[in-house]
Amino acid sequence: MNDAAEPEVPLPDLRTIAMVILALLGVIYTLHFARVFFLPVVLALLLNFLLSPVIRLLGRARLPEPVAAAVVILVLVGALGVGVYNLSDPMQGWLARAPQNVADARTRLRKLIKPVEQMNRAAAQMETATQPAGAPAREVVVRGPSLSERIFGSTQSFLVGGFEVLILLYFLLASGDLFLQKMVRVLPGYADKKKAVLIARAAESSVSAYLGAVTLINTGLGIVVALAMAALGMPNPVLWGVAAGLFEFIPYVGATVMTVFMGITALVTFDSVGRALLVPAVFLAIEIVQANVVSPIVLARRLTLNPVAVFMGLLFWTLVWGVGGAFLAVPLLATLKIVCDHIVILNPVGEFLGR
Repeated sequence: MNDAAEPEVPLPDLRTIAMVILALLGVIYTLHFARVFFLPVVLALLLNFLLSPVIRLLGRARLPEPVAAAVVILVLVGALGVGVYNLSDPMQGWLARAPQNVADARTRLRKLIKPVEQMNRAAAQMETATQPAGAPAREVVVRGPSLSERIFGSTQSFLVGGFEVLILLYFLLASGDLFLQKMVRVLPGYADKKKAVLIARAAESSVSAYLGAVTLINTGLGIVVALAMAALGMPNPVLWGVAAGLFEFIPYVGATVMTVFMGITALVTFDSVGRALLVPAVFLAIEIVQANVVSPIVLARRLTLNPVAVFMGLLFWTLVWGVGGAFLAVPLLATLKIVCDHIVILNPVGEFLGR
């Protein structure tokens, strides 16, 4: 029996592979060094997806899109202003006390970290012994950025970035379907125009539904955490609730950071170590219920992401855009998956990103 000859699969050209790699490196380089431009644009686009249904709802009430966009922006700015005004003093106080809180918490846990301290003292003694006799030890003090500067950057850059996001968001909301209409006009055939409209509508609807659901889940988590911290006697429970809701946008890392912060604050707040450890334990219990019960029910399986893809995306966007990229990593991955699911040629990418 003669086997049919299998067709030969052409190997990709090495020059093509090299060009693709160089192009990818160029895109990553551009995204990183132009992050001051890209971050506000991406955040405004995601907020546009989230708030577009509100604009349509106001449009049904015969409110013009520019007026509806202005109303939404004013409400958003007002809510942010009230929140910042009420939380600025507790936040500044917590940041000012953070170094002392860490020192106090370390004192409370000295018994647990005693082996580590002994290793540090031994290393310091070895370093002193290896220095030349009579040579004074040189001490270089380098002042790094503060915790608030690492998270938000300088006050000026943070305010400028926020202003850019609001202006761009207003124009996106006020323009409505302008860009979709222009894209439809450019396409040659009627079938292509119809397909483009269907894909755009379906992708926008899915993205807005996902972002809205995630925002509601994180808001609910923040409310539950605030109530739990108030019941446990933690200071500034509203601040802890807001922080938990915001850090929930960063998978894995956000919950870990919140657990550490809560544990340190609880150790310097309560006299009993057992009561102090109850605070991060309660938060972790709330986090487990949210991640394994609430999110799967609300988001459904079709909107869940592959944990490996989430972790890789988190590392990538944090490397490219820093803390801002960490907050936007999951919304960007979810948006990419939804768009890929609605475009046939990109379905394999969407399949990889999903569970």
